[in-house]
Amino acid sequence: MYWQIIANGLLLGGLYSCIAAGFSLVWGVLNIINILHGSLIVLGAYLAYFAHVEYGLNPFLMAVPVGLATFVLGYFTQRLVINRVVGKPVLITLSLTFGLDLILNDAMITLFRADYRKILFDPPLGVLEFGSIMLPLDRMIATAMSLISVILVWLLLRSTRLGRAIIAVRADIATAPLMGIRVRDIYALSFAIAAALAGVSGALLAAIFPISPLMAGGYLGKSFAICVFGGLGNLPGAIAGGLAFGLIESLGSAWFGPQYTATVSFCVLLALLYFKPNGMFGKRGFE
Repeated sequence: MYWQIIANGLLLGGLYSCIAAGFSLVWGVLNIINILHGSLIVLGAYLAYFAHVEYGLNPFLMAVPVGLATFVLGYFTQRLVINRVVGKPVLITLSLTFGLDLILNDAMITLFRADYRKILFDPPLGVLEFGSIMLPLDRMIATAMSLISVILVWLLLRSTRLGRAIIAVRADIATAPLMGIRVRDIYALSFAIAAALAGVSGALLAAIFPISPLMAGGYLGKSFAICVFGGLGNLPGAIAGGLAFGLIESLGSAWFGPQYTATVSFCVLLALLYFKPNGMFGKRGFE
């Protein structure tokens, strides 16, 4: 039974890593706590849901176009609105993203209602069995695509001029302009990449879980906790933090009951911060 619980936790944690990676990117580069992140995830889920219901498109295949759509939305949101307050006191940036989140979330409630909706595959994708362990195929695909998405962004940061520019802005905002880096462009592109990750994770979540605008706050809270758990500004840390958080939730649900899942997870998080305030892999700059 415990091997099944661990397998469930790892599959869930893989999804969580994609949820948290974009939040960590914005927090690390722009120094903004992006309250809008949870609603962007839900928006991506709705785009995949309606593409499946109206046109029969597979939500896994829709992850890329949904990510592109939220990339564009994120770019113009940051460029036209958030860019005006970057560098301001945290209360101003927090209030702005909170207001944007209210606008987007209320718009989704108005357009889609607050009812929970679920994508139903016909025929079902089935289950893979490894001895006594049963792995739902939809969760395996979603987890694999989530991890691949985060790894691709990590490779972008490591291997491209854009990625090195993002790292430079994150590491030293005062020196980056002296190197010819257009900081405002990097801010907009970083926010757009994070929005794309949110859209991709939303599309993948829609293939597994029911969706509703009311879930935005839960996804935001998990993103925040996983970033702190794995270490701010570290995409491998987002993967490790997501996997650890998924395992803790799965084991906590089995030991104490599903109603105490969040309590157990955040108790472990507080204990970690007491002994290791920077998180498991936290350090300066993206790697």
